[in-house]
Amino acid sequence: MRERAPDEHDDTARDRGEDAASHGEPPLRISGGSIRRPSAADLAAAVDRKVPDVVAPRLRVLFCGINPGLYSGAVGHHFARPGNRFWKALHRGGFTDRLLSPYDVSEMVARGLGITNICPRTTARAEELDDEELRLGARALARKVRRMRPAAVAFLGVGAYRTAFGRPRAVVGLQPERLEGADVWVLPNPSGRTAYYLLPALVRHFRALRKACLTPKRPRPPRRAGLRSRGKDTEIPVHDRRR
Repeated sequence: MRERAPDEHDDTARDRGEDAASHGEPPLRISGGSIRRPSAADLAAAVDRKVPDVVAPRLRVLFCGINPGLYSGAVGHHFARPGNRFWKALHRGGFTDRLLSPYDVSEMVARGLGITNICPRTTARAEELDDEELRLGARALARKVRRMRPAAVAFLGVGAYRTAFGRPRAVVGLQPERLEGADVWVLPNPSGRTAYYLLPALVRHFRALRKACLTPKRPRPPRRAGLRSRGKDTEIPVHDRRR
């Protein structure tokens, strides 16, 4: 049974360059060495920067954030700010056998996992993205999903998903629609500043996604081009003027 998400648009938490110690987290580490935290100048220079997607054809799950925050934009890796709970939820949810860091890109892909965003540009706050930019991002994402053909797309933040895809009543969990043939899930925003979901609840949603993705499915009959089925296999109607 899907859990009803809070009505508040809880996707606006973003990094403003505060010290990571406020989250009770140590600095990110890679290969035994500490990684320098970005300076205030680094964060300011990251505005509008793009973080490369972590993608490959036919992934098991393509995780989709809203857009990069300043910290991620400054270091060039997704969910990089200390205090973001994405990596812990991924590990405790059973997707990885150890706690990965934002720098473990190759290990993500090797496990059939990827990361992208609805909107690629970095901002200080997600609310800096207007509704039209989210809708345009949804169209671009649909094209990406059509090319890469992941088994599932998991959106990290219900508010942005509702706006981007015109689903104002969407709640956390498996969605009744599909996106270009991929199952669609909506998970809580893993930002450390999201107060509605504590880590155990976040892990529970990640675990549900992992169990669903690992369960063998009966093959679906191929669809004829231009047709969209009804019921649980209904496609999200993303209007793309380039089609």
